[in-house]
Amino acid sequence: MKTQLFIELLAKRAGPAPRAPVLQRMAPAVAAGLFVSALFALISMGSIPAAMYETPAPWMKLIYGASLALAAGWLTALLSRPVARTRWPVLAVLAVFAVMLGLGFLTWMVAAPEQRMAALFGDTWLTCPRNVVVLSLPALAGALWAVRGLAPTQLTAAGFNAGLMAGALGAMGYALACPEVSATFVAVWYSLGILLTGLLGAFLGPRLLRW
Repeated sequence: MKTQLFIELLAKRAGPAPRAPVLQRMAPAVAAGLFVSALFALISMGSIPAAMYETPAPWMKLIYGASLALAAGWLTALLSRPVARTRWPVLAVLAVFAVMLGLGFLTWMVAAPEQRMAALFGDTWLTCPRNVVVLSLPALAGALWAVRGLAPTQLTAAGFNAGLMAGALGAMGYALACPEVSATFVAVWYSLGILLTGLLGAFLGPRLLRW
C-alpha cells in the first residue's frame, strides 16, 4: 500500500477532532476539586456562622479564590499545550495577587496601631496556610491528572500554575470554615498557602507530567 493512500485511509477513519479538549479535561477536575475541598472543610472544621455571610469577609475570600483560580486555570490550560503565549494570563495571575496584597496593605495601614497585629495574625495564622494546602490536595491531584492527559512541555511551570489553581480552590473551600475577617490576614496567610501549593505542584510537575 502506498504511503499517501494509507494516510488518507487513516484520516477518513479518524473521526472529528474533539472540541475544546483542554476544557473537557480541566473543567471536571476543577469542579470535583472544589467540591471535595469545600465538603472536607465543612465536615472537618465546621461552617462559619450564617451571620458572617452578611459581612464582606467571606465574600472577599471567595472572590479572591475564584479570581485567582480563573487566572491560574487560564494559564495552566495554555501551558498544557506545546506552544502557548502566556503573557496575558501571567499578568492576570500577578494582578489578582497584587490587588489582594494591596487591599491587605491598605487595611493594615488604616487600622489603629494597637489593632494591626491582630489584623495581620488573627487567631489562626499558624494553621491557615497548612489548612489551605491540605484542602487543595484533591484539586491538585485532579489538575495534574488533567494536564498530564494533554501535551505540556514546560513541566515545572505547568505544575506550578496547576498548584496555584488548586491552592485557590482550596482557599475557597477553607473560606467556608475560616473565622478570620481581616483582608490583611487573607492577603498574607491565604496567599502563603496558595503559593506553597504552587511550589508543591512545581515539584511534582516534572515527575508526573512527562508524556
